[in-house]
Amino acid sequence: MASEEPAGLAKSAAVKLSEMSERTKQLGTAMQDPNRQRRIILVIVCVALLLDNMLYMVIVPIIPDYLADLQNEKSKHVHAPLRPNSSINATTYVSKDNLDIQIGVLFASKAILQLLVNPLSGTFIDRVGYDIPLLIGLTVMFFSTCIFAFAENYATLFMARSLQGLGSAFADTSGIAMIADKYTEEAERSRALGIALAFISFGSLVAPPFGGVLYEFAGKRVPFIVLACVCLVDGILLLTVIKPFSNRTRENMPVGTPIYRLMIDPYIAVVAGALTVCNIPLAFLEPTIANWMESTMNATQWEMGLTWLPAFFPHVLGVYITVKLAAQYPNLQWFYGAVGMVIIGASSCTVPACKNFGELIAPLCGICFGIALVDTALLPTLAFLVDVRHVSVYGSVYAIADISYSVAYAMGPIVAGQIVHYLGFVQLNLGMGLVNVLYAPALLLLRNVCQMKPSYSERNVLLEEGPQGLYDTIKMEERKCKRKGYSTSGNYMAGNENGIDDFTGQAQSYSEEELSGPEFS
Repeated sequence: MASEEPAGLAKSAAVKLSEMSERTKQLGTAMQDPNRQRRIILVIVCVALLLDNMLYMVIVPIIPDYLADLQNEKSKHVHAPLRPNSSINATTYVSKDNLDIQIGVLFASKAILQLLVNPLSGTFIDRVGYDIPLLIGLTVMFFSTCIFAFAENYATLFMARSLQGLGSAFADTSGIAMIADKYTEEAERSRALGIALAFISFGSLVAPPFGGVLYEFAGKRVPFIVLACVCLVDGILLLTVIKPFSNRTRENMPVGTPIYRLMIDPYIAVVAGALTVCNIPLAFLEPTIANWMESTMNATQWEMGLTWLPAFFPHVLGVYITVKLAAQYPNLQWFYGAVGMVIIGASSCTVPACKNFGELIAPLCGICFGIALVDTALLPTLAFLVDVRHVSVYGSVYAIADISYSVAYAMGPIVAGQIVHYLGFVQLNLGMGLVNVLYAPALLLLRNVCQMKPSYSERNVLLEEGPQGLYDTIKMEERKCKRKGYSTSGNYMAGNENGIDDFTGQAQSYSEEELSGPEFS
């Protein structure tokens, strides 16, 4: 009996191991399904984008109060001079101005470093693929967030905040580029990028109340520890699902178009400028609107803390409407972006006229609704421009998009306060609104590009099977040499290597006889 019991236990353990092995195989088989895999990839990327934007905004209610406490602790150890009260007041004003400068620089440091690193990260992503840079970005964000949680002086806070910008330059760019690569059909790509934008908006708008509540009841460290844990889980999921170090796709990866060539592409430059201009009102109002609310409408702390939260819903509505319209009328992406910029401009101009918190909600919702229209319409357009005018590798072009956002958010905390101080809050809003309205007609230049969608672009001409992300580019590289820029009649085909006239931006169309010729066989 004694010998039979261990034998039974061993047999039971073997059965359980066999069941676990079978479940692992089933999970592995499920992961091989391309549709299921790209859904999981979309979840991973959306969580990374959510984290990045929460890290950007979570310090809004925390850092001013925390730095003021640090400064008060320092002042306790400094003996005040026995002078008249005027000297003490002057010292107080100087320290307050110094504190404002420190807060502005700390806020902007993430976007500044992100702006500087993006040209390098975009080129790196084009060379090695999207998965390893995403893992690098999540790793850097995890460690920088942990450092920020336990930092106890300004220098450490500044270093950790800058490291977050370094991680974001890799995670944001590679994540959005990965979505564009996995979702190659225009309607699916717009939908996937719309979902990502909804997570970006949610992270930006929910982070201040999230950070403020946890800071109030649990201290400075807890919000950042929570975000670091989520970042760790997302990184582990990335390693489990994508397995970046065993992915062989990057070995056959073609050479992408250099980022400097993409920057001088007039169509990409127009889109990048629109992304910067449309985000200026949000970037400039975030650091200035609280003080304006307090001085003009005697707003309470909870009103200032919840200023942007109602704007989340119109932002999601804007994403939804644009995705639906883009699926029905894909040639009008430029028009949706132009309408969004006009809405942003009009809403920005009406902000100073608001007299209470209820009135202020409407223009802020209008700004976020317009930003949703512009972002959702133009981010997929960047991928389309690369598809038809360059090589279908998306790291550098979305690094340019990230640079556009970073320019606005790097200037916001530093420049906006100076404009309000010297010119006034009303002039700031009128200027931002005017710039958006005046820039909207520039998107007319994209009209010809958007009309290329029903034409035969190089993707449709050269590929017989369905598009498969990087596979498209690899296949095009193999078969491009058969065409050599000539038509079936032997005449030289005007345009660049992708069959597009560089002067007019029109795609070259092909008849059925040409498509059946030896060049496209």
